[in-house]
Amino acid sequence: MALWLEKLLERLIFRSRWLMAPMYLGLVGGLVVLLVKFIQEFSHIILHVTSLSEQETVLSLLALVDITLVGNLLIMVIFSGYENFVSRIDTADSEDRPEWMGKVDYSGLKIKLIGSIVAISAIDLLKAFVHQSAGEAHITNEQMAWLVGIHLTFIITGVLFAWMDKIAGHGKSH
Repeated sequence: MALWLEKLLERLIFRSRWLMAPMYLGLVGGLVVLLVKFIQEFSHIILHVTSLSEQETVLSLLALVDITLVGNLLIMVIFSGYENFVSRIDTADSEDRPEWMGKVDYSGLKIKLIGSIVAISAIDLLKAFVHQSAGEAHITNEQMAWLVGIHLTFIITGVLFAWMDKIAGHGKSH
């Protein structure tokens, strides 16, 4: 009886990983939302290209880069998370299959995620500096210091994650 109950419990726990699948589908929906925002921002640039100042153009392009980086972040989380925690994605050896797909473990995913977050933070910080230099932003020195501090915190976190992975012996694989 106890063996039967143990096997049932183990099967239930193992199959519970499928509860994550709807969450990954929700992230795919997030990609659709990002695509709509990208198209909206790109359309704004195209429609106003002659009336935008150089700084406004740069800021708009940085917004496109920011949206793209967040999209890349979502793709990494969707693919790696699904493959690491739910099931393998069968792409039948498609030539379009990203090279890193199926090779990024949880440890590598952490490093890639923090790297993307640092890049996104850097873009946002650059946008704040451009706004500030144009005299358009109403960012106080204290707020700017917070932005820099948060960015540095992300960088330090990334370095610490990489260091911990190296100590744990995972650093060679990525």
